Amino acid sequence: MKLYNTLTKKIEDFNPLNPPFVTYYTCGPTVYDYTHIGHMRTFTNNDLLKRTLTFLGYKVKHVMNITDVGHLTGDDDTGVDKLEKGAKKTGKTVWDLAKFYTEFFFKTTDALNILRPDIIAKATDHIPEMVQLIKKLQEKDFIYETKEAVYFNTAKFKDYGKLSGQKLTDKKIKARADVYLDPEKKNATDFALWFKRVGRFAAHTMHWNSPWGDGFPGWHIECSAMSMKYLGETIDIHAGGVDHIAVHHENEIAQSEGATGKPFVRFWFHNNFLTIAGQKMSKSLGNFFTIEDLNKHRIEPLALRYLFLQSHYRQVLNFTWDSAKAAEEGYNKLKAYVRTLQKQTQRTTLSAEKLKKLEDLRQRFIAAISNDLQTTDAVAITWELVKSSIPSGDKLDLLFEFDQVLGLKLNEVREEKIPEEIAILKKQRDEARKQKNFKKSDEIRKEIETKGFVLDDTETETVIKKA
Repeated sequence: MKLYNTLTKKIEDFNPLNPPFVTYYTCGPTVYDYTHIGHMRTFTNNDLLKRTLTFLGYKVKHVMNITDVGHLTGDDDTGVDKLEKGAKKTGKTVWDLAKFYTEFFFKTTDALNILRPDIIAKATDHIPEMVQLIKKLQEKDFIYETKEAVYFNTAKFKDYGKLSGQKLTDKKIKARADVYLDPEKKNATDFALWFKRVGRFAAHTMHWNSPWGDGFPGWHIECSAMSMKYLGETIDIHAGGVDHIAVHHENEIAQSEGATGKPFVRFWFHNNFLTIAGQKMSKSLGNFFTIEDLNKHRIEPLALRYLFLQSHYRQVLNFTWDSAKAAEEGYNKLKAYVRTLQKQTQRTTLSAEKLKKLEDLRQRFIAAISNDLQTTDAVAITWELVKSSIPSGDKLDLLFEFDQVLGLKLNEVREEKIPEEIAILKKQRDEARKQKNFKKSDEIRKEIETKGFVLDDTETETVIKKA
């Protein structure tokens, strides 16, 4: 397995610390608003890495956090707590808000067939672990205290910036008139480990006792504390979006390695953005779509997964509804082939030539996913298999094997039971299309839709689905 490592800026052979076991931590959602499909690209690619490792025989222990406190609107400790802001906006309590958006997040990931982590760690359930980690940093003289917060002193961590490549001297404290900065903060890169319940946070709803006063943790400390608790002081892979590199993940390294003196992460895995019209899809810009928008456009969630598979995780992917519709058509076509193969279920003793072809496709698929997750090649090889002359039963077996990685639920594809009335209308429409009577064809389609079904025309057949 070869994997690009953000830390070294190159593709390396992946070898876990204790093979075949792999410790894997993924940055989870901040649950103050709806999960959007930009997030889903990251979580789908994280899932693809996990599925690939499992497919290759590794035993993956996967931990993901849920950020339900401490993440400010500015990653550099400026702004307000996102949970508090969301609670005021919706009229919910912060606890109810976190519960609501956590459930929405998993509703979305389940729809895209993203495997759930082995351990889901909520920040608010791990305050004691965070306090203990801050104490350890205090013992090693990495922190300082102001009237408002406890900060990690980045000037005392000699390797600060090694992930992003930025130097401490390149960053200066710059303040806009509308952005509050703690006047006692020493360096631009210093980050809060603990916020005190004073000043701008005097009325903060979520707060706990600590050696530094009543307050709440900063965003960065949670991932270090929880990953160490469940995966140990050095983990094999840490995943997240590219927007986490410069601040969040840089800070995780500093506080973790400052506390333990050991390497924190061996491989950093970062996904690139999903954009709209060249802009990053984000909540702050308001240019995002959710799974509900997919439903409105009658795009199946797994078609979005299929779309993500057709680009490499380290490339920017621009989203359009046309590309989503094209992915839907491609996914439906693939499912139509599966239905056809299921009807045939032909199995014969394979000739040496067919055996060689089958094994060649398997090895090429493994080579593609093992080479830094070349999913575009993996999808192309999947189509090559589907269209090959290999007998249908053997073809299905290998296709379902590939789908352990692709995660498109191909082994669950079935013919839907269609009411006789709808089946008759479909036959009438087929005849109208055959006679090139497209006006009548469209009228019948609309009638079928009013009865709660939709039609998808592929190259091989017309598929009827419940709306």
